[in-house]
Amino acid sequence: MTSPVPSPLPIDDALPDLRAALARAGQAVLQAPPGAGKTTRVPLALLGQVTGRILMLEPRRLAARAAAERMAETLGEAVGQTVGYRIRGEAKVSRQTRIEVVTEGILTRMIQSDPELPGIGLVIFDEFHERSLNADLGLALCLEIRGALRDDLQLLVMSATLDAAPVAALMGDAPMITSQGRAFPVETRWLPRPPDASLRFEAAVAALVRQAVQETSGGILVFLPGEGEIRRVENLLQGLLGCTLRPLFGAMDFAAQRLALAPADQRKIVLATSIAETSLTIPDIRVVVDGGRARRARFDAPSGMSRLVTERVTRAEAEQRRGRAGRVAEGICYRLWTRGEEGGMQAFPPAEIEAADLTGLALELALWGASDLPFLTPPHPGVLAEARALLADLGALGPEGGITAHGRELAALPLHPRLGHMLLMAGPAAAPLAALLAERDPLRGTPPDLVARLKAIARPGADAHRATIERIRSEARRLAAQVKAPRLPDLSPAQMAALAYPDRIGLRRAGDAPRWVLSGGKGAAMAAGLPLSGARMIVATDLDGDLREAQVRQAVAISEAEVRALFADRIHWVDLCEWSRRDGKVLARRQERLGALVLADRPWPDAPPEAVARAALDGLRQLGLPWAAPARRLRARIRLVATDAWPDVSDEALLARAEDWLLPHLANRKTDADLRALDLTEALRNLLDWDQQQVLDRLAPAHFETPLGRRIPIDYDGDHPAIELRLQEMFGVKTHPTVGTNRLPLRITLLSPAQRPVQVTLDLPRFWASSYADVRKDMRGQYPRHPWPEDPTEADPTLRAKPRGT
Repeated sequence: MTSPVPSPLPIDDALPDLRAALARAGQAVLQAPPGAGKTTRVPLALLGQVTGRILMLEPRRLAARAAAERMAETLGEAVGQTVGYRIRGEAKVSRQTRIEVVTEGILTRMIQSDPELPGIGLVIFDEFHERSLNADLGLALCLEIRGALRDDLQLLVMSATLDAAPVAALMGDAPMITSQGRAFPVETRWLPRPPDASLRFEAAVAALVRQAVQETSGGILVFLPGEGEIRRVENLLQGLLGCTLRPLFGAMDFAAQRLALAPADQRKIVLATSIAETSLTIPDIRVVVDGGRARRARFDAPSGMSRLVTERVTRAEAEQRRGRAGRVAEGICYRLWTRGEEGGMQAFPPAEIEAADLTGLALELALWGASDLPFLTPPHPGVLAEARALLADLGALGPEGGITAHGRELAALPLHPRLGHMLLMAGPAAAPLAALLAERDPLRGTPPDLVARLKAIARPGADAHRATIERIRSEARRLAAQVKAPRLPDLSPAQMAALAYPDRIGLRRAGDAPRWVLSGGKGAAMAAGLPLSGARMIVATDLDGDLREAQVRQAVAISEAEVRALFADRIHWVDLCEWSRRDGKVLARRQERLGALVLADRPWPDAPPEAVARAALDGLRQLGLPWAAPARRLRARIRLVATDAWPDVSDEALLARAEDWLLPHLANRKTDADLRALDLTEALRNLLDWDQQQVLDRLAPAHFETPLGRRIPIDYDGDHPAIELRLQEMFGVKTHPTVGTNRLPLRITLLSPAQRPVQVTLDLPRFWASSYADVRKDMRGQYPRHPWPEDPTEADPTLRAKPRGT
């Protein structure tokens, strides 16, 4: 077969520099804009200087097949000779294959099977700007292999829009090669004003497509976030004169995807998700209509749930999409936003490692035996810890975090560890359920009954998505062939689901509403009136990820007997003594629990005093410390004389160490009334050692002893410690009393014989010498039987009055 002469592409000018960089450094980063031709040109250009095979990673199966077919066509060969591909469930390779295009997860399996990658001379990471989790892991593993096992292993990272400098730095300052320009120029057309807010997104996109049809010629590629939007826009464009509509999304079978790539008799309009952003050249496309939205998976570690969110595209994604219009000729890109809005768009999409479920990554790291790999974006420690906790729950990790034999089996399966665990435990009978849970819902829009979906796989009804059903059946057959006899035979579908989701077994909450508490501690709800809404227990296999109370999108009813049979080793009696905010008291119960589920509940009348005290302490932390007058005065005294060596008596500090000083005083205090009546004085004084207590009593005494020997409490609450007493009781006192290390004067309120204030002073000698004369003049007439000497400093203190008639 004669090889066709390839037409020139922009990447051709960069190839000599790329060859030289790889020959010199053994690794490189190639940055080439969309349409430059790097995917199909670079592997062929490097074939002559690489010893061994070239392995090129692609993020999607369709892109892997298309790239291999295009390179084979360039060589005038069939796929599987010099150029082949390997994707999940399909491979076209032979002994002659020198360039093997694979999806990213396959590289990880190859490395984990044989870390030296025998026979591989070069690994190419294509479209690395997509920052998939598998690509990040694959690069990290290859860098470690190159550093420890294979210094001859060559690495090449290729990207269209990624900032190449951080990748080059991660690779030890690898050479950076840049290809300038794209194949053909592309004109960008923005909206003159934002679309009408009342117009639905799909209607706005359809209107922009109609405009593009009128103003341009050639095929049109329309970017939409998902299949639902594609189908709705397709309906709106039905009957468009002279045009053929071709959907393109990841869940389609290969035949339908090929149809979207193939030439058409009429003008072609391809309605595609982000699957068409990279690696694919769609013949005859001259125009791009970008709806400006992308759908991403977001994982919430605390809830253990992933959810799909629709977001505005980033500038990098918009540029990538724009480049699709310039692959085969000059093109035009229509954008469903104004030019001014572009400045508010994010520069790059988040790396998948920042937003995805890391359970699979945690398993791969455990299998590799190290977690400190050179990641471009390191995984978040908290999210990784949650993933490891799930793996431990599934039996994939041991107590010390090392991988178990079961974990090694899980890693070998092409499934999420949850589903792999279910398949290994339940055997081939679980294969249809595993395939179903790994696929898109074949009965979208119907009630969330998992059993109905399993029935649809066996006998599809009118409401079933036939293509999805066929994919599930095919995958189920493949999975069934990979496992042996069940370790837990004769399980119901509900029990199988519970094996995969032990943290999502739901027990109905009190009340009529269909609401459940899940074994993992989160909440779930369902619309009333659905077939499962009356179930006491369920297994929720799909939730919307709402952080407050997730809505159930797919579930199966399960009986308590089934749960007990499956998780007998996890069900335990728990003694529970806790403070109930709602009841305002300590509740002591004995509960039979599976995670957060309470299967049985009974009183615990003989709860130990220490447990009651600790529960009461929780209540006290909610209510706050009860500062009765004696305790409040003691705290003020301590603050008056305290140094750095003394205990901190602020509320925050006292509550933080309450177990140390307060717990013994909470025995038998079970209600909020008991706690509010608590006198903290003794416990607070016991915080001080003996020497501190002596200093306290000397410098900040609790009482002032009058000349008559009476003990009057000192109020330390205000700016100055204060006392109140009869004026006559202070006769003969020539020095003002003070407290504290700084000799703070007491505020003395001097009272009349009728116990009414007549003078407040901070300087008693000065009062005697000045204001006392006026007070004496007023008081002698009102209280003639009481002594009012001219010189109070020489008089004897007294509380007595003169006898009547004297």
